[in-house]
Amino acid sequence: MEVSFRKQVESLRLGEGQTFHGEGILAITKALLQSGVAYVGGYQGAPVSHLLDVMMQARDYLDELGVHVEACSNEASAAAMLGASIQYPLRGAVTWKSIVGTNVAADALSNLSSPGVKGGALIVVGEDYGEGASVIQERTHAYALKSSMIMLDPRPDLANMVRIVEEGFRLSETSNMPALLELRIRACHVRGSFECKDNLPPPVSTRQLMEEPAAFDYVRLAHPPVTFRHEKLKVEERIPAARRYIAENKLNEQFGDPNGEVGIIVQGGLYNTLIRSLQQFGAADAFGTPAVPLLVLNVTFPLVPEEVTAFCAGKRAVMIIEEGQPEYIEQEIATMLRRRDLNTALHGKDMMPAVGECTAEAMVDALGAFLGQYQSHPGVASARAWLDANTELRQSVAGRLTEPLPGRPPSFCIGCPERPVFSALKLAQQEVGPVHIAADIGCHAFGTFEPFSSGHSILGYGMSLASRAGVSPMMSRRVLSIMGDGGFWHNGLLTGVQSALFNQDDAVLLIFKNGYTSATGTQEIISTPDEDARANAPDKQQSLAHKNQTIEQTLRGMGVGWMRTVHTYRVDQMRRTLTEAFTTKYSGLKVIIAEGECQLERQRRLKPWIAGLLKAGKRAVRVKYGVDEDVCTGDHACIRLSGCPTLTLKDNPDPLKVDPVATVIDGCVGCGLCGENAHAATLCPSFYRAEVVQNPRWHERLIDNMRRRVTRAMQPA
Repeated sequence: MEVSFRKQVESLRLGEGQTFHGEGILAITKALLQSGVAYVGGYQGAPVSHLLDVMMQARDYLDELGVHVEACSNEASAAAMLGASIQYPLRGAVTWKSIVGTNVAADALSNLSSPGVKGGALIVVGEDYGEGASVIQERTHAYALKSSMIMLDPRPDLANMVRIVEEGFRLSETSNMPALLELRIRACHVRGSFECKDNLPPPVSTRQLMEEPAAFDYVRLAHPPVTFRHEKLKVEERIPAARRYIAENKLNEQFGDPNGEVGIIVQGGLYNTLIRSLQQFGAADAFGTPAVPLLVLNVTFPLVPEEVTAFCAGKRAVMIIEEGQPEYIEQEIATMLRRRDLNTALHGKDMMPAVGECTAEAMVDALGAFLGQYQSHPGVASARAWLDANTELRQSVAGRLTEPLPGRPPSFCIGCPERPVFSALKLAQQEVGPVHIAADIGCHAFGTFEPFSSGHSILGYGMSLASRAGVSPMMSRRVLSIMGDGGFWHNGLLTGVQSALFNQDDAVLLIFKNGYTSATGTQEIISTPDEDARANAPDKQQSLAHKNQTIEQTLRGMGVGWMRTVHTYRVDQMRRTLTEAFTTKYSGLKVIIAEGECQLERQRRLKPWIAGLLKAGKRAVRVKYGVDEDVCTGDHACIRLSGCPTLTLKDNPDPLKVDPVATVIDGCVGCGLCGENAHAATLCPSFYRAEVVQNPRWHERLIDNMRRRVTRAMQPA
């Protein structure tokens, strides 16, 4: 990866008596080392990407500790790493993004939780939930319930988060249950500090090797008939052991006067928002001390019945603040109270929104109804006024607009090598007709937005080719599957390519080969061009991906007989290749590899290189494109075909014309797509290519001076 985490890596070395300052996810990373973790793995994805990225760049230091780090090909392979903790007293941690990663890892997680673990096993899940999420709206909590895994949801305070990581390992070992650590986006990025401890080299590690493997023990396998015994152990031994540890070590926290007549039970990750909401009622002071009794669940599964019922006993009513649906925690607590014949009124989703993120506005609205019903709380009116003021502010801002704001759909980065392919796809469909397009997870999913609007389904990362299997036999025209190289290695090779070849499907697969897993932070993959190729060609506009033929070799080895590799910026060539794939008589899997390096990575390499040239006083050339206003016809087809943010409109300088003309604004990276589109679609020849030369040579200055003189002489007086 090209992003440097040098400062973050140094913070991992802090020891006893030193103070850590930083983000939540980096505090979690430090906590793993303080806990004596022996191995770490995972699959990248926001908001937990930093954990694995930092670990990968800290390999030299981790090698000193004897900690093994592995970047896994997908979440299933990461979860399978935790199998080391089944037989051995090794503490292991893996990480991935939210429910989509847990879905991929589900098979391994079931087979892990059935026999249980000897060494502590921790899965750090970046819970990406709410309206601003980039994934499907589900919660990982369900997996903890179905597989009997501990679910940790720490209160977003760095010291508490570190404590829960350390206790999580011990809890996992005490109960023999793997633990899920749920971190919301805000918890990952909350900033703070905590007093460090020394990192613990694991007792068994890459520097302290085991002499012999464990003795064979069939009971440690997730295989019949012992799986039935595992199920009994979960209920009879593991969950009770976990509950005892949670209660004895006070992993859940209580705040406020416990004798209050009403109380609130809240998931730990929602604590900060709850305090902010209570402050609007005057029910919490500026330091966050609540006036209402709170039970903060740092462990949301398993719940401790004695702890919950003791909190609820003697209260008129208790409110459960739980994010998302179904309301798993509320249902379990309701069952606990009913079985113990407690008549405390219970509220939750009857007042809280059934779906969506628990924002401060949502909580204030629900708390107003709750406190207003059971207490004559003086702050209800002021909180309602705060909520109304927020609503009025939004309405007043909207009311000042003379017309609706223009839509701003998500889009590719400027110069993204994937945008030209979608331009070529639009042109190809003008020839062959509309085609069914199976889209996929990745940067190329931006092609589902305007101006391309290309994609009929997204079924999972690397699943596009598999998802078209039920559609293509029903279509008179061949369908297209789109996949990135990250998705290809994550899942697409086996679920899509292997299946299509085995079934001899007449399918078309388009693979974007940009050299990185770009959608998750441009992490390197097996087909990333090597460092020597990148270092020796910093100024090359052409893709560096051709330096690595891993994808092509893999496809040939599997028996793909029709394969074309086309540079993404060659729009006309890509159009012709797509048309050929849709119309050829060849029956079987047809693969088009669209080769073009991720523009972000190219710019990260290019900008320091140019800066170095300028600092040394050397010649540097920057390409820029523009539009000749006198030639532009004003039909704006170039904009509809490109969608580049730097290709936009401005007023026509001709007073006799009212239509605005196209223009290229600052930010252009000189990819040349506008000109390629104009050529491929036979648009007006208004685009020009210019080279901006800095620190020119003496003869270039001379030639430029002569050109200026000739131009002035030719201009009319």
